[in-house]
Amino acid sequence: MAELTEIREYVRERYAAAAKTAAERQKASGQSCCGSTAVSCSPADASDVFGGTLYDEAFGVAVPGVASEASLGCGVPTAVADLRDGEIVLDLGSGAGADVLISARRVGPTGKAIGLDMTDEMLELARTNAAEAGIENVEFRKGYLEDMPVPDQSIDVVISNCVINLSGDKPQVLREAARVLRPGGRFAVSDVIADANMDEQTRADMAAWTGCIAGALTEEDFRSALAVAGFEQIEIRETHRVHQRAAAAIIRALKPG
Repeated sequence: MAELTEIREYVRERYAAAAKTAAERQKASGQSCCGSTAVSCSPADASDVFGGTLYDEAFGVAVPGVASEASLGCGVPTAVADLRDGEIVLDLGSGAGADVLISARRVGPTGKAIGLDMTDEMLELARTNAAEAGIENVEFRKGYLEDMPVPDQSIDVVISNCVINLSGDKPQVLREAARVLRPGGRFAVSDVIADANMDEQTRADMAAWTGCIAGALTEEDFRSALAVAGFEQIEIRETHRVHQRAAAAIIRALKPG
């Protein structure tokens, strides 16, 4: 438990700094927070493998620039979540709110997008972004991924953008995701998958936790944890390399109906 608390606080401090940087910069610099000094995502930052550069114009139309520019993610989960009118979507580690705002547009006025984040500064930034975008079918809640403030079987789709790997108890996050999903609910996230030969030096580097590398599961471990949590039809597809020993991937699964 002490280790989980330590990881949470370290991640929270770094992401709070990123939120403050994004809020101050707004649209002026045109850089993502990932490329700032607040959070170093990966040695591959210069290659645009993390952050807002992964959002093309089609996704940014209805989203304030700062929301996508402040993204620290490794993909665009809304592109593969197959969101439908009227659905309720939960974004784990919602940050500045880009994926929540995109989801809210996709599910329409009869649906809803909920963002969950533990960082006050990110929640404030996300609410500001939602107000600026004029999107009302959104809600941002403060809480931990390991103990989601969400009722049982109340969510249609769980998404996340490169955040689950930051948790100190990833199997518990997946159990919580299964709990909040309705029968037949979908799990569709972008995350980092570690190569099986990732060295201990990389994993031991606490700074890499906020860079989405050291805390990553291997594909085999992620599949196993999803299965144990009760998911089926598990699919893990690598999208691009983010480190010499890790890759970004789309991870999808289904809660039995």
